[in-house]
Amino acid sequence: MTKRLWGSRFTGKLSDLAEKFTYSIDYDSKLALYDCLGSIAHAQMLGKQGIIPKKDVAALVRGLKQLVKQIESGKYKYNPRCEDVHTDIQEKLKKLIGAPADKLHTARSRNDQVTLDVKMYCLDHIDNIITLTRDLQKAIVAFAGKNTDVIIPAYTHLQSAQLVLMSHHMLAYVEMLERDKGRLYGCHKRTNINPLGSCALSGSSLPTDRNYVTRQLGFGSTAQNSMDAVADRDFIIELLSDISILGMHLSRMCEDLILWVTSEFDFICINDAFCTGSSIMPHKKNPDVLELIRGTASKFPGRLMELLVLMKSLPLTYNRDMQMDKPALFDCVETIEDMLPLMTELFGGIKVNKKKIAKAIDSQYFYSVDILEYLVKKGVSYREAHDTVGVMVKQCLDRGIKISDLSLSELKKYSKLFETDVKKLLKPEVSVKIKRSVGSTNPAMVKKQIETWKKKLK
Repeated sequence: MTKRLWGSRFTGKLSDLAEKFTYSIDYDSKLALYDCLGSIAHAQMLGKQGIIPKKDVAALVRGLKQLVKQIESGKYKYNPRCEDVHTDIQEKLKKLIGAPADKLHTARSRNDQVTLDVKMYCLDHIDNIITLTRDLQKAIVAFAGKNTDVIIPAYTHLQSAQLVLMSHHMLAYVEMLERDKGRLYGCHKRTNINPLGSCALSGSSLPTDRNYVTRQLGFGSTAQNSMDAVADRDFIIELLSDISILGMHLSRMCEDLILWVTSEFDFICINDAFCTGSSIMPHKKNPDVLELIRGTASKFPGRLMELLVLMKSLPLTYNRDMQMDKPALFDCVETIEDMLPLMTELFGGIKVNKKKIAKAIDSQYFYSVDILEYLVKKGVSYREAHDTVGVMVKQCLDRGIKISDLSLSELKKYSKLFETDVKKLLKPEVSVKIKRSVGSTNPAMVKKQIETWKKKLK
């Protein structure tokens, strides 16, 4: 039987069922390293302020550093009979250094202690997710740079719409991921506030120096309201929200790639390392990794809602319900950290089927907007030009002919402003090249964007 941090108030044995239901050591053991690092800074502050003797501080720091080495080497094994990671570390520390271990919990509570641990976990993993997201951006930019000459159909309503450079399409993903990083940076800033020293909820009468702990642990600032410090889980909710949006973006990328790899599209080929076969159809090559990323992304908004519902009716300050924030947090963080490197590696092995794409854009109806704007440049109103080109396209479809089959006299029946030069617009490379607006699919602009992203992502 382990000794609980709160046991002196109680008599008798905790129900076995209650014990099983309330213990969190199985999952909060992931916080062991942060618990030790936070405790080292706390012990050093207690010594600096003369709250506990310097010799006890030396013993505490020595013992905690031994535990850090065990954790970092993978030799740390938690005791499943301990209530939580804080109790487990306290017990291990006492075995290592004896009585001084009992002084470590001076001027803190598990309420501020667990918030500190979770914040330190989040800060580390936010940094890692940002790095992994940047790596994916680099892989996409590299792919875009290799395919600046490939023109593909773009879609609205999943219907063929206009022509764009494949590299332009790829850079759309890079923009999405950049916004994801921006949200994560903001989350990092709002998480980077030290709660330790807030104690249970009201602070301490002991002469602590919370700002010293803040500096020791590298936090940006110190929490200014002790009640908010221990009750706050906004930073977890915000992180799960950011991960949900990032996961949604990965899912959309996967959906595009899944469509492109079908035999109906056949725009790209994915490396076999990311595909599986069929148990009954020997010819099949299925993009299972992409499908599983797309499917797994659905868990993020679900777990976000789990935490929002968990927190929505909790009064200030700490409530035991908040113990359940960790399974959702750990699950989402670890999952997104698995997904991002997969996508990065997958992008490095995509091959483009240029012949099949060339067939997919062999339709002159992709140029309807270019022809419309041809008339607008000659002074025709947009609405009139739209109607003119719409009638022309419909009649060509009805007759089973191409726009290029129309003679000049036939073109002039639709608009007297048509000249033979309009037929120069009926080429894929012309369609993308004539775009002039900032952010368009113009090849020169896209190449400039690729170079800009390469520099930005270094």
